Amino acid sequence: MGQINTCLKWIFTIFNIFFAIVGGVIIALALLSQIITNVHGGEQLEGRTSGLIILYVVGAITMVIAIVGAYGAHKENRVALIVFLVCMVIGSLMMLRIGIPAAMARSELEDLLEERLRRVLPLNTADQDVRNVADKLQETLHCCGLFSYTDWGQDIPNSCLCNQQAESLHECRLVNYNVLMQKLVYKKTCFPIIMHYVLLVADIMLGVVFTLAALALLGMALSSLMIYQMRFPSSAPMVLTVPAVFSPQPPKYQELHNPPEYGR
Repeated sequence: MGQINTCLKWIFTIFNIFFAIVGGVIIALALLSQIITNVHGGEQLEGRTSGLIILYVVGAITMVIAIVGAYGAHKENRVALIVFLVCMVIGSLMMLRIGIPAAMARSELEDLLEERLRRVLPLNTADQDVRNVADKLQETLHCCGLFSYTDWGQDIPNSCLCNQQAESLHECRLVNYNVLMQKLVYKKTCFPIIMHYVLLVADIMLGVVFTLAALALLGMALSSLMIYQMRFPSSAPMVLTVPAVFSPQPPKYQELHNPPEYGR
C-alpha cells in the first residue's frame, strides 16, 4: 500500500468517475432513442433493435470497466489495474477501427440512403409495411412522398393532406389528382428530413466512438504509469523538501575558554 503517488491516484479516480458518467450517458441516449422511435411509430424500421442493443452493451461495459479501474486505484490492486489496461488497449483499437472508416464513409451516406429508398418506389405499389411506415412518417414530419408527391402515383394517401395549421403557414401545395380532382398536400418531401436525422444520429455515434477512443488512450497512459509505480516503488516521484536556508546553524567550532583561576 502507498506505492502509488496520491495525486496520480486522485486523477485516475476522477477519470474513472467521468468514464462511468460517459457510460451512463450512452445508456441514456439509447433509452431516449428507443422512446422517441416508439412514440413516432418506428418499431418497423430495420436495424433499430440491434443498434439499441449495441448502445446498451457499450454503455454497460464502459461503466463496469470504470468500476474495475477505480477499485484497482483505491486498493492498489495490480490485477485490477492490468485488467483495466488490457480493456483500454482493446477498447481504443476497436473504437479507432470503427470510427475511422465510419467517418470516411459519412460523406457517402446520403447517396447510399437515397439509392436504397428509391428501390421501394412507387410507394402506392410497395409492401404494406413500407406504406405504413411512410404514412406514419408523413403524419409526424408533415411531408408528402420521399422525393415528391408523385411517389404515390394517383393514390395519394390522407397522410399527405395538409391540416389547417400547415395551410395557414403556407406549407401546402395544390396538386392535380385523378385528372379532374385536386388535393392540397404538404410542400416538403420526407427524404431531406429523414436525411437530417440520419446524419444527426451518425454524428452522435461518431462523437461517442471518438470520445471513447480518446478516453481509452488516456486510461492506458494513467493505468500504465500506476502499474509502473507499483512495480518499481523507488521510481515514484519523491516529495521534495526545501532546506531551511535561514534556520539557525550550530557554530562550526566553539572557542574554548579556560575559566579564570581565582586566588592566584
